[in-house]
Amino acid sequence: MITIISGTNRPESRSMLIARHYQTILKLKGEPSNIIDLNQLPHDFIFSALYKNCGRDMEFNKFVDVINGSDKFIFVVPEYNGSFPGVLKGFIDGLEFGKTFKNKKGALVGISSGAMAGALALSHLTDILNYLGMNVLAVKPRLPRIEKLYMDGIIHDEFLSKLVESQIDDLINF
Repeated sequence: MITIISGTNRPESRSMLIARHYQTILKLKGEPSNIIDLNQLPHDFIFSALYKNCGRDMEFNKFVDVINGSDKFIFVVPEYNGSFPGVLKGFIDGLEFGKTFKNKKGALVGISSGAMAGALALSHLTDILNYLGMNVLAVKPRLPRIEKLYMDGIIHDEFLSKLVESQIDDLINF
């Protein structure tokens, strides 16, 4: 099972649009997937599900079960303040250290309103996921100026559209 993680808790985010785009492509390729929308996390999970409370928040544990049932991941990573959103780091911190992502496979895609499309965010997240034992694909599409690039369910750049398709194929075969 491939799990797509929309890396922000911002309501009606473009990250969710891109997550759904990836899910549509996976479905066309016959690959089952699900989406984790960090906007659906319990509002107090930073306090109710981490550290000494690990495993005790039943609402958060629903997300943990999805993660534990997956062997491949796609992270849709918006750029916030030169990195990725803190809610994504908090979510990762709430998962079981040393076990959750060990020897699993991941793909990352960066999005932003700016021209760099989250280059630093992807680098930071790659370092963390590698530290946790995940094997991360080298191809990491960056979708810049997302408001203009992605409209009406279409990536309006032929090169980037093909790069996303290629990344998905690589993850399926990874």
